[in-house]
Amino acid sequence: MKTFDLKSYLKKQRAIIDAALKKWLPMEDGPSKPVFDAMQYSLMAGGKRVRPIIFLAGAEAVGADMAGLLPFACAIECIHTYSLIHDDLPAMDNDDLRRGRPTCHKVFGEAVAILAGDGLLTYAFELMTNQALIGHISSESVLRAVSIISKAAGVFGMVGGQTADILMEGRDIDSKTLDFIHRHKTGALIQASVETGGFLGKGTQEEIRQLKRYGMALGLIFQIIDDILDVEGDKTLMGKPIGSDAKKKKATYPALFGVDEARHSVVFLLNNALSCLEAFDEKAEPLRAMAQYVVERDR
Repeated sequence: MKTFDLKSYLKKQRAIIDAALKKWLPMEDGPSKPVFDAMQYSLMAGGKRVRPIIFLAGAEAVGADMAGLLPFACAIECIHTYSLIHDDLPAMDNDDLRRGRPTCHKVFGEAVAILAGDGLLTYAFELMTNQALIGHISSESVLRAVSIISKAAGVFGMVGGQTADILMEGRDIDSKTLDFIHRHKTGALIQASVETGGFLGKGTQEEIRQLKRYGMALGLIFQIIDDILDVEGDKTLMGKPIGSDAKKKKATYPALFGVDEARHSVVFLLNNALSCLEAFDEKAEPLRAMAQYVVERDR
């Protein structure tokens, strides 16, 4: 059986997503130009595009045409980028570097960075509801997709997880609280990405259920590997300093269980993620390869 070429697949998908982002991201002159520049700066800073790629891969797994779903893929990346801008702020993680470049607030100032994050978040919903772009999707399907993504991005997902993460800094926590933080802060949007891809791709209820389970396992893997890389990663490859979690006394898998046990958890979750795809055919091969890629990533 031919080995799936994930490197080529990721390169191709990133190029498609980047082109769509460049096409649809608004740019304006005049008094508000700095906020558009800040949005552009952060959105086009060379991200891995994991969330929009797995969204499209979820649609592909159920046999859908991905091209018509690009506005939703771009919207998901806008939401993710907004969260990074806000995470880097002095009031949160206070980071100076992101992807090897000065963070948004270091370049544009804190006020414009906050507004750039706000702009990307709200523009995501413009993309997902723009009739000129998504007119081929029924209003009922758009409503459900927006509901899934907004819940994952909001207080019941990413925002709730980030809140718990900040409030638990420097405190002793148990595994249940750590699991809550990781499932919400990182896992929720990754899960929603692949789940919504399957839904908009018109998958069956069972297919969507399995994609949702896969997405949650993948999200936990992603965050645990992030935790490990903050201990053992290469600063040059990651484009930011390592060891910041320990300095801030953040709740992480290595801090609570140690690196070896964290890696064992990753193996367990990887097997769980792959088992969710057993009933899918070769169209789900990108998702299988992506799970392995997330485990093995070095940045």
